[in-house]
Parts: sequence; structure tokens; C-alpha cells
Amino acid sequence: MNVDAYDFELPEELIAQTPLLERSSSRLLTLNKETGETTHEHFSSILEQLRPGDTLVLNDTKVIPARLFGVKEDTAAKAEVLLLKNLSGDTWEALVKPGKKLKTGSVIVFGDGQLRATIESEGDMGARTLTFSYEGIFQEILDALGQMPLPPYIKEKLEDKDRYQTVYAKNEGSAAAPTAGLHFTEDLLQNIRSKGVDIAFITLHVGLGTFRPMSVERVEDHVMHEEYYMISSETAAILNETKARGGRVVAVGTTSCRTLETAGNQFKGQPLEECSGWTDIFIYPGYEFQVVDALITNFHLPKSTLVMLVSALAGRDHIIAAYKEAVEQQYRFFSFGDAMFIF
Repeated sequence: MNVDAYDFELPEELIAQTPLLERSSSRLLTLNKETGETTHEHFSSILEQLRPGDTLVLNDTKVIPARLFGVKEDTAAKAEVLLLKNLSGDTWEALVKPGKKLKTGSVIVFGDGQLRATIESEGDMGARTLTFSYEGIFQEILDALGQMPLPPYIKEKLEDKDRYQTVYAKNEGSAAAPTAGLHFTEDLLQNIRSKGVDIAFITLHVGLGTFRPMSVERVEDHVMHEEYYMISSETAAILNETKARGGRVVAVGTTSCRTLETAGNQFKGQPLEECSGWTDIFIYPGYEFQVVDALITNFHLPKSTLVMLVSALAGRDHIIAAYKEAVEQQYRFFSFGDAMFIF
């Protein structure tokens, strides 16, 4: 299918450019994936949408201060690095700016020489492999010099770094937050547990797959970038029990969805087990879901892989119609935007 089939009009002002003041203060559009019926709610009503016996699956990845600003050693020209993936030791995959001037062999200096990065190899669209040199503990230096990697359309400075972390963030390694989870508060999660809904955690470290736009004409030709995931034996057991009792597996965010479906494809109808590794799963219409029954997600940009994922779950026509409704109702889109519950 052509990528343009997932295009729609999105006024720029609807892309959320400032953080929500309070968690769970957003709106919620519910979409019945079978009928296409929609309702408009407050996000806190997700408590009523969930049923006893369901399991809510959360991605507990934690965002690192992955954006570094430095200078090119030989020219003192400004340089920016966004860390994406730790390849091994002090070697990382990253995005750099300006890409045209940061070639193999270039050295970038940060924090008056506290940290240095040598570019080892070049990829496309600003991707680089680089190796750091420093004295001390890398994570402490990164905490001191790095900034939270907010999307470029966020204009307002984020005074509270934790506002770009979910309240359950635990395992460090992401270059971006799993933003559907930003709506949840500790109180809301406790109320969900009290209702008889299980909560299980997976980990997927968000990397280049989140940042890379579609650059092909045919959906089938797009290749996702690998991201690291983990599912514990405890979570696998909870999910198996949920399926056995007829409960729904409700993924929070596309990262949770992709992780669960990676495991589902690995075990193919058999009980899930503890697993980890790298996934490049690309979910688009025609895909048959193995694990996920329902999805809580934000509103995504036109022609993105994320719009294709939700279209695989609810059907392209239902998604395009619901998105049109969201635009008419002035829902906020993307990272700090409003939410959608597909069930």
C-alpha cells in the first residue's frame, strides 16, 4: 500500500508544543475497533474502560539525558549529539548535527573537555557511530552535561526533568519517553489495581525507530530500526494467565505493543516465556495480532509508522475517520498530546 494512504490534514497548532500541566489531565478518544464507534472522555475515565481480569502492560524504560551540546575540536563549530543506543562499552549510535560537517574521524568536545567523542563511522540521515573518552563515571558525566531529548517542536523549557519520564520509569536506556505512559499517575495506577486489573511491565528502549520518518513510497518497503526489549518471566506468566482467563491484554503505547507482538511472533501461539533481544518489528495493516487486544496510545503524525500500527489494530478507515474527528474536536497530537483507547 502507498504511504500516502495514511496522510491526513493536521493543523500545526494541534501538535502539542507545551507539556501538559498535570498528568491525567488530557482528553481520551475511545475507538471500538470492530464498529468504528467513538466517544470523547477525560483520560481518568480509562479506569471505567478497563475490566477486572484485564492486564495493563507498561513500558518501564527510563529516558537518559541523551542530548549533548559541544564543539568540533578543530574548528570550535557548534555540534549536537543525540545518543540513541549503547552498542558496547563507550561506543554509541547517535544522531548528530550538523551532519555534513561531522565526518568519520571528527572529534567533538563537551563540557570544557570533560567528555570527548570521536566519530568512528557514518550512517544515513545524520546517524553516526561514536566512541567517548573521559575520566570518571560516564553516567555521572552524562547527568551533568546532558539534557533531556525533548522533541524539537516542544517550545517551552521543561523545568522538571521528571515530566518527561513516566511515573514508573525504571530501566535507563531510552532516547525518548514512551509518551502514552505520561498520562498515568500513581493514584490512577493504584485505582486500576484496586479494580482487579493486573499491571505488568516490559522494557523497550526507544531509539532511532521513533525518529526516522518514512522515506519510501510503499509501506512494505520501509525497514524499522532495531530497538532493545526485555520481557521478564513474571510478566510472561501474568500475560499467560490473562489469556487463559479470557482477559484482555491492554498495551500502553506503541512500544509496549511492538514488544508484546515481538514475543508473540517468537512463541507463535505457545505460552510466552522470558525473552530479550533486538526487535525491528513493523506492524501495518494485514498484520495479525498475537498478544495485544487493546491499546492506549497518543495521536500520531500523518504517514508515520505509528499511524500504520494503530491502523493494523483498528482498520485504516476507522483510524482515518477517528483522526478526522480528533482534528475537528481539536485534540492535541503527539508526545505531550491527548490519548486514544482502541479496544
